[in-house]
Amino acid sequence: MKEADIAKAGASPEGERLGARCAHLCVDMQRLFAEDTEWRTPWMPRVLPRVTRIAEAHPERTIFTRFIPAARPGEGRGTWAAYSERWASMTLERLAPGLVDLVPELARLVPPATVIDKRVYSPWLDTGLDGLLRERGVETLIVTGAETDVCVLGAVLGGVDLGYRILLVTDALCSSCDEAHDALLLMYHARYGQQVETVTTDELLARWA
Repeated sequence: MKEADIAKAGASPEGERLGARCAHLCVDMQRLFAEDTEWRTPWMPRVLPRVTRIAEAHPERTIFTRFIPAARPGEGRGTWAAYSERWASMTLERLAPGLVDLVPELARLVPPATVIDKRVYSPWLDTGLDGLLRERGVETLIVTGAETDVCVLGAVLGGVDLGYRILLVTDALCSSCDEAHDALLLMYHARYGQQVETVTTDELLARWA
């Protein structure tokens, strides 16, 4: 399905302005997903310029998440222990230093942008993210990043449960699986239309002055 067609599904009211109660949550745009690792996300270079444009527009309202892998194979609670065994090459003791960092194009925006670290897909568990957003008076979350069907999914559903309005920037998301990416965007439209809306980067920036 074309990005333009997906963006129309669940689209926000045309011309609606976005203000100070809006924040940009950028999910896991890290070197370990951008570079030549087992977790490389091939789309990331394609969407990175759009994510960068959004973050540059309001760096002080941007929060970057970083997925921090287990320190060593077998570490983690329950199924996460098996996960770290399966992806032993992606544990901290085997990764090259710095691969958990944000890609350079985004790292240079911190500060004023904020970084929170997480050890699971969701950015809402044991991170203080909800409290940080509440302190800033945020009601609407603009979501970009990787991957649409994994960590972005965890961010969106957690945000819905906590009552945030979600704006998904369809051309600033990436995944390693085209079919899953398209299926998730259609699901948000079909099942979460009251809470999840879609926009393109250009539409968003035109409205978030």
